[in-house]
Amino acid sequence: MYPLSVVLSLLVAASVASRKFPPGFKFGAATSSYQVEGAWNVSDKSPSIWDTFTHDNPDLIVDRSNGDVACDSYHLWETDIAVAKELGLHFYRFSISWPRLLPNGHSNYVSEDGKRYYNNLINGLIANGIEPVVTLYHWDLPQKLQDLGGWTNPDLASWFEDYAEVAFSLFGDRVKTWLTFNEPVSFCDIAYEAGKTAPGITLPGIGNYICAKVVMLAHARAYRLYDTKFRLRYRGKVGLTNQLLWCEPKNSDEVENTELMRNAMALYSYPIYSKTGGWPPSVEKTIAEKSKKEGYSRSRLPSFTQEEIEFIKGTYDFFGLNYYTSRLVETAKPGEKLSWLPLKGSTDLGLALTADPSWKEGNAWLISYPPGIRRLLLWLKQKFGDIEFKIMENGYSTSEPVMYDDERVNYYKDHLEQVLLAINEDKVFVTAYTAWSLLDNYEWNSGYTSRFGLVNVDFNDPMRRRTPRASANYYAAVIRSHSLDLNNH
Repeated sequence: MYPLSVVLSLLVAASVASRKFPPGFKFGAATSSYQVEGAWNVSDKSPSIWDTFTHDNPDLIVDRSNGDVACDSYHLWETDIAVAKELGLHFYRFSISWPRLLPNGHSNYVSEDGKRYYNNLINGLIANGIEPVVTLYHWDLPQKLQDLGGWTNPDLASWFEDYAEVAFSLFGDRVKTWLTFNEPVSFCDIAYEAGKTAPGITLPGIGNYICAKVVMLAHARAYRLYDTKFRLRYRGKVGLTNQLLWCEPKNSDEVENTELMRNAMALYSYPIYSKTGGWPPSVEKTIAEKSKKEGYSRSRLPSFTQEEIEFIKGTYDFFGLNYYTSRLVETAKPGEKLSWLPLKGSTDLGLALTADPSWKEGNAWLISYPPGIRRLLLWLKQKFGDIEFKIMENGYSTSEPVMYDDERVNYYKDHLEQVLLAINEDKVFVTAYTAWSLLDNYEWNSGYTSRFGLVNVDFNDPMRRRTPRASANYYAAVIRSHSLDLNNH
């Protein structure tokens, strides 16, 4: 028998150990080009769809603002690196602006200015011990390609591959983690459902599904290209990142519907990560049946050929996950119009989404439910296998630029605890966590009224002064200690 004091000390040691993150686990923070760069018409950069959309539709932005200047990271990239270094970030996730690097949208002309800007940023990060993690597409499509049909034009898959080849060729010697796409649900489903985000085209039930297929093929083309042409030389990893909600049944009658909704959320994951490939069968069946009832000769969700299924299947080196919030699933009322924005449900599936009143109310759509991230990770592991997961976005917004942002600190603390439980208890292979976002930035239709930043940005200051918040200090302490047990450090 061990003395009680020894047993207690062992229990305390085990408890502290369980609050440490695994060796090699990496912490980072993220931004995206349109949201932070500004310099929308500097040098030979051409307009993106978000430049066009915000200039033409200021009434659709809460504060009638745009990303013309934003955080001015185009000019202040060295300041951004200093902020990232002060936090102790292992990596900084940013995106390349397609129209800044390829002003024509096509690979026949590469901007020297764009090339210089991204080389400076990448080299500056590496010089400061910060790994660059690069997203190829975070929603700012060249307007010149939108004029040719955008993501509803099947040729965009091969044009995206050409763009990826330029990026891999220019930066692949230093960038070892690539994301092809950020949240296809946002620029396919949300964009085409109501036309209230760029490109401002309303094609519900058709445009979003054409977009979905083109994006899956574009991702696969870029992945296969890296695999065949760059992997041996650069030994990097390529994936994409999807925003997924965790869904729970509102009552015992909704269990089957909840699984259908979870599969619908995984529309952009199933073709890549599942053993069979293709669309989730339950979703494909539901939309095909609804299309037939509506008089369509074929499903509004375009099918894949067997060749396409095989081409897309397995095109990943990790699973990128963006998680913010959860919802309850229930059968929609007859005739109820639903949309992904602001997370109300799916008319096609006939399913509505609501929040549990006991969950903590957040800003707008963002209702905090920390157990959702753990349950989602476990579901994904059960669904797609024991693969590597990288959390590529998780964060909390406030409507005011508060500096003592206790709500955000608690959001990060509670979600990081659930991630640790997923790693330790559920044995999910999670290797990275990314805070959204490093800086307050242009938050799409919310303009500058929604603040996600660990670091406050004064948008009234011509120099866009950056000031770390309480949440930045908390996150820096977690990174330093590699643990949630901060009292012993």
